Amino acid sequence: MISQLHCFLLIANHTGGLYFFTKKNENMERKRSGQDIDPVMLCKFVLDGSGKKIGESVSVDHDVLIVKSGSRFLGVPLKHVEPTEKTLLVKGLIDFTKAYELGEKWRKESYREMTEHDGPEKQEKRF
Repeated sequence: MISQLHCFLLIANHTGGLYFFTKKNENMERKRSGQDIDPVMLCKFVLDGSGKKIGESVSVDHDVLIVKSGSRFLGVPLKHVEPTEKTLLVKGLIDFTKAYELGEKWRKESYREMTEHDGPEKQEKRF
């Protein structure tokens, strides 16, 4: 009886440890994939350290905030972004060369412009 209980406790401890270890990895993957993004970070104006407007936040890709600045996209690491009440403030200096590279990478991977619109006759067929 004691050996069965001891064996059960060892198996439960081992299985429970695997469960918690797996759960931690799932949480880390979810954060990396952007599923736990705070919606407060989106659709806000982004300011640099001197208060100059850089653009507007449009997306978060892993740990990079995507900012639409004119017709271009910038990527700013989230660790350098501080949310305030109505805007987002970028702490420190921005390396615009690297920011343009990150923004362009995001645009190529996930941004799609609408080039054609369905006419009224096509819309009627869908419903």
